[in-house]
Amino acid sequence: MSLEIGLLSLETILLIATIILLVYSIKEGKQRDKLILEVGKATRILTRQEYFLNVIDAMMDAKEEIRGCITGSIPSDGDKARTRDIITTIKRRVKEGIRITYLLPKFPDRLHIGYLYARAGAEVLYSSCLMVHNIRFTTIDGAIVVMGIPENTGEKQATKKGYRIPSEGLAMVLNNYFESCEKQINFSDYVKDVMTQTGASVKHLAREYQIDEEGLKKIIEKV
Repeated sequence: MSLEIGLLSLETILLIATIILLVYSIKEGKQRDKLILEVGKATRILTRQEYFLNVIDAMMDAKEEIRGCITGSIPSDGDKARTRDIITTIKRRVKEGIRITYLLPKFPDRLHIGYLYARAGAEVLYSSCLMVHNIRFTTIDGAIVVMGIPENTGEKQATKKGYRIPSEGLAMVLNNYFESCEKQINFSDYVKDVMTQTGASVKHLAREYQIDEEGLKKIIEKV
């Protein structure tokens, strides 16, 4: 009987030890997965930050003209500071005599960025052509290109990182596409089109797309 009790006690101890090891293994696995996830997030932030820095650096190198084809989505909380940096750069470069033009997709929610860039002094255009939904780039003086690459397919996907490419040939091709994108319309006229199509007032648009109402009125009335 004592032998059976001893074996039973040993089995119990081994079972408890196995359960403890299993619990620790599961906990370690969760911590490892969490660490990998955090590293992945940090990597995306760094590469996205790199893209914005590339754009701003290229804009500061411009001598005559900057053209950008962008998604124009309302920035997330993490991108608001980067967007402010772009706007500050636009204001500075426009004051220095640099012509800046942006082309955005014809989606009403893109009025937010369009307004901010137009108020900063850039010429903002909208189009429904295929290129504006699929390519993200900035050209500098027809000689330098900063290409934006999204993390996933889709016009609403955030740009993951960028590449700065010194190529007059590529810049010429992209600028030709930029100019040939059909049915381009400026910011003020697009606002009026949206108001006509939706029946919304300036007040409603400003509230819906987080735009300063008085500032929006001034831009519309100025044209």
